[in-house]
Amino acid sequence: MKVTGKTALVAGGTRGIGLAIARKLATKGARVIVPWHDWPEDSRRIRKEFRKKGAHHIFVRVDLRDRDAVRDFIARIKRDTPGLDILINNIERGGMPVVHGPYERKVNRKQWQLELDTTLLAKKNLFETALPLLRRTREAVVINITSIAALTGRSGPAGLLYSDGYAAANRAASGFTETWARAEAPGIRVHEIMLGLIDTRHGKKTRGWQALSGKERKKLLAHTLAGRTGRPEEVARTALFLIRNGSYMTGSVIRMDGGYMLGGDRVPPVPGGIL
Repeated sequence: MKVTGKTALVAGGTRGIGLAIARKLATKGARVIVPWHDWPEDSRRIRKEFRKKGAHHIFVRVDLRDRDAVRDFIARIKRDTPGLDILINNIERGGMPVVHGPYERKVNRKQWQLELDTTLLAKKNLFETALPLLRRTREAVVINITSIAALTGRSGPAGLLYSDGYAAANRAASGFTETWARAEAPGIRVHEIMLGLIDTRHGKKTRGWQALSGKERKKLLAHTLAGRTGRPEEVARTALFLIRNGSYMTGSVIRMDGGYMLGGDRVPPVPGGIL
């Protein structure tokens, strides 16, 4: 797919990974639509930045957990554009155990539901409501942004960063990738980027990372074959590859974790044998 002239909806596009993807697509000539809900100061700053790129980019405040609000949001887009070419389904909320502690704490009374509603339900709301616009185009691409928490659960060194609710929601979101790819083939390609420790998501620029001890951080990096956390710009480049070059790919999951899932165990020398 050629990105120039296409319309892309980028959820979470005012911060971190979503912002990196929105910037990348805008630079390549796409019209970017960004729904936002929290952190209004970030939204104001990013809206100002994108206005300099062109007045055709759209920022709308909407709670993607609210199905009726999402319908109103998509109806507004429908009045303004003939179709939707790209959907970056980048919505999540996960309480980090090192920050929030156990769910039983009074401060976490609503945390479990918040993690499921934001990480899972909001993705479903956005995809299903935007589907008629995606179907209007000759070819469309959906990318679900998920986490290796779906595979690790709250275990190993990452158990300090991944909560149970967040892990469960991401596991279910991977199921969405497969179902949607089957249901919408061949007109809509559905992909998934499953992230490990990214600087702005469970990595060194987050509150959770700062709350870890030096020893705990070393364990996480030692478990990651690349020996470092990832960068939002690297995720954006991967998303662009899937959009532009993944024409024979759908239902695909790219695990972008720096080798975290392969870490921990090292390859021993081949034994000499006893024969």
